[in-house]
Amino acid sequence: MSDEIKQGIVIPVYNHGPAVGAVVENLIPLGLPVILIDDGSDSETKSCLEKIYSSCSLAVPVKLQKNSGKGRAVLEGLKKAAELGLTHALQIDADGQHDASRARFFLEESASRPEAVICSRPEYDDTVPASRRHGRKIANTWAKIVTLSPVIVETILGFRVYPVQQVLSLCRRRYIDYRMGFDIEILVRLVWKNIPLIFHPVRVTYPKDGISHFRLVRDNLGIGWVFTRLCCGMLIRLPVLLYRVIRHKTGGNRRAEAERRKNADGN
Repeated sequence: MSDEIKQGIVIPVYNHGPAVGAVVENLIPLGLPVILIDDGSDSETKSCLEKIYSSCSLAVPVKLQKNSGKGRAVLEGLKKAAELGLTHALQIDADGQHDASRARFFLEESASRPEAVICSRPEYDDTVPASRRHGRKIANTWAKIVTLSPVIVETILGFRVYPVQQVLSLCRRRYIDYRMGFDIEILVRLVWKNIPLIFHPVRVTYPKDGISHFRLVRDNLGIGWVFTRLCCGMLIRLPVLLYRVIRHKTGGNRRAEAERRKNADGN
């Protein structure tokens, strides 16, 4: 790994109780700072977090006074990562739904492509709620529309390695949704900034006793508002986005023609 690359882990926590302890335990072998953002959690979760802080020297606490949403928690975690001198941070949820064994691979991929965001695409089992499966299809379709590109394979799953400064710089200049729309909006805006995204599979499980803070009506309305704003942003950027589409198509045609000529010469 390059000396310039310094990695860590960011985990937003809100009323996840003992589940967060199991997630941290799976990540300790990586030997990286684990930034835990307490997003105004209940007393049970605060107690679990204190046990982690006292038993794990890698744990770094960030405490928010009141619940501000997943997006805000992730950004506060990235700010702490920057303070620690970290260049890249893996964001993983505290509920244990993500396969933490993939963390090492994602971090290695990030080290080899430090300019990119290393994103996950889900491999769901039978536990996934139908509403989540349908919801992600709709969100993924709209993400392709507002970027005029198929590059965003998955918008909702938050298991990602972010280049810290690129994300913080973007969020300082633009309003970004602080709640469930964050995972969607940040990827769209990163694509608009021409930052590459690389997707790899991650197993996702929804245990029967799992903790989810997704509120069907409230959060879907919030995500709808996010896409409304992104559609307006797309119209403003339309000339640039169309230019990228044409350039990509032209480049693809040239590569295809070069390959055709190469094959013809070989024959």
